[in-house]
Amino acid sequence: MSAIDLGLLPRTARVDDEGRLLVGGVDCEALAAEFGTPLYVYDEADLRARCHEYRMTFPGGVAYASKAFLCGAMARIVDDEGLDLDVATGGELAVALAAGFPATRVVVHGNNKSEDELRDAMRAGVQAIVLDSADEFERIERLVHDESLVSPRVLVRVNPGVDAHTHAYLATGVTDSKFGFGLDNGEAFAIVERIARSNSVRLGGLHTHIGSQIFRAAGFEAALERLVGFVRDIEAKLHLPVDEVSIGGGLGVRYVAGDDPPSIAEHAAAVHENFGRLLTASGVDHHPFLTTEPGRSIAGPAGITLYRVGTIKDIPGVRTYVSVDGGLSDNPRPALYDAEYETFVPARVVADRNRVVTIAGKHCEQGDLLVRDARVPDDLAVGDVLGVACTGAYGHSMASNYNAMLRPAVVFVADGEARVVVRRETIADLLAREVPARLDAS
Repeated sequence: MSAIDLGLLPRTARVDDEGRLLVGGVDCEALAAEFGTPLYVYDEADLRARCHEYRMTFPGGVAYASKAFLCGAMARIVDDEGLDLDVATGGELAVALAAGFPATRVVVHGNNKSEDELRDAMRAGVQAIVLDSADEFERIERLVHDESLVSPRVLVRVNPGVDAHTHAYLATGVTDSKFGFGLDNGEAFAIVERIARSNSVRLGGLHTHIGSQIFRAAGFEAALERLVGFVRDIEAKLHLPVDEVSIGGGLGVRYVAGDDPPSIAEHAAAVHENFGRLLTASGVDHHPFLTTEPGRSIAGPAGITLYRVGTIKDIPGVRTYVSVDGGLSDNPRPALYDAEYETFVPARVVADRNRVVTIAGKHCEQGDLLVRDARVPDDLAVGDVLGVACTGAYGHSMASNYNAMLRPAVVFVADGEARVVVRRETIADLLAREVPARLDAS
């Protein structure tokens, strides 16, 4: 099989005269040698370009979904490029604010926001809170009343009952979902009625998110059709304007050569065409603006992960296991929902990949398999640096200390320079939260 498709790698990926991979003008083999492995590597120019594309194609507004990948440096890129920021926990809000991201451009998500999280968001003066339950509505009313906090602007998260045609764990807009208010059972209209009567909550608009890693436009179109119908009902029955409709995120990316998702521009054009047509046909007087919340399609393709091969174990007639120094603690997606990736050797990235192996992690789990049936060069050997493409989303953000593994560093590369934006975890970090045993006096 031929070398890896360079289209799966970050935009600045280039091959030098010796067949070595450069990203952001930096030799990936040299990155592994300098900063150690496993190592998350991000192409800063690619991150910025994807943010810019979204800002240009969604003039109504774009909020980067920080759950895909967040650190202070990423928050500052999002700020520089003029996007808003979507956070889903108090921790994500804290990271954003510590990075200097303006609270007035933060949208707060979450299906179980605590009073502390709501209080912190409201005191910070966030742009909007995405209302997800009746319990949350009551918490906000109580906080406004008891603590004299400013009434927040809310987007009502609507569950449209739409199949996004993706993995079951990534589908969030079906009827059986922990997120949002159902349209079919009347919950969505009921909460808007309560907001209309409330002095503590201001209706800003509607929000939906049907799922992730979506290639087909049909799911977005179906969701928009239901949302526009709901806008019409709110206007006709409650005489309330709906200023914003957020379609959420979910655009898929290329993980393997056979994937063929729409581009950001193609996705934006289809969504806007459908939204405009549906609004015109609905006859609503007040046309809301359309916003989106991409995460994976910004961070995913801009990142790769570098590992070092530790053992190669051939089981005749069965398979060959190539074990690396990471695994499900730095990328749990393959173990969670059989996510697929492609591999490459940065030192000889243009080499044919004729050998079929299974890339295994070092955890005490048989399910700790990063890439099944991976294609690698025939001469792959212990000590080689091995890369996995398109790991920029949900690696760093979902990393854990399983087996007391240390979480990897994050490096940004640009213009021939590399900078560490999240340092590698240390044993001291791992032990810092331990409470020393107390010897009882006897």
